[in-house]
Amino acid sequence: MSHLSPKAGETLQLFQDTGAYLTGHFRLTSGKHSPNYLQSAIVLQYPVHAETLGRGLASKLQELVGDVKIELVVSPALGGLIIGHEVARALGVPFQFTERDADRKMSLRRGFEIPPGTAVVVVEDVITTGGSTREVIEIMEAKGAVVLAAGSIIDRSGGAADVGAPRAALETLQVEAWAPDTCPLCATGSLAEKPGSRPA
Repeated sequence: MSHLSPKAGETLQLFQDTGAYLTGHFRLTSGKHSPNYLQSAIVLQYPVHAETLGRGLASKLQELVGDVKIELVVSPALGGLIIGHEVARALGVPFQFTERDADRKMSLRRGFEIPPGTAVVVVEDVITTGGSTREVIEIMEAKGAVVLAAGSIIDRSGGAADVGAPRAALETLQVEAWAPDTCPLCATGSLAEKPGSRPA
């Protein structure tokens, strides 16, 4: 894959080629179970891939907002850190991030400041329900920022997730997910794994 923006299908292929697209029985952050899991950290460990994905997503976000100047990229930690930084680099703007405190509440810390009226895009690695992105958007709006759009490498909601802002993604998937009590994999006696960064 070159440094140019990835074409349709190339993003998912990159996840598969690097072993970042997992198949099995997984428990998602939402609590639902799924036969597939996208472990973005595996593909983003390679700076060349992170740069390519960041350029591609930056291009899609700029196209989405038109002639409006994006002034800041903000991401939720941990999943959005690398891709958010790469999108900011491609756009030539600063990057900040939110993180969860001991009570699991998302907040802007580390001395980051956002002047009212700042034009922001929120970037995450993978969107499933859009919960983390929505939390970041709410924090930005409470600071007086103008949230122009949200973006992710992968949208695994099939385009259904509503984060309260226009969205862009390099790849949109419709991945099966079930409540634990209706999970067909659990019915076979299989135990769900939790491969993500949050504790099970």
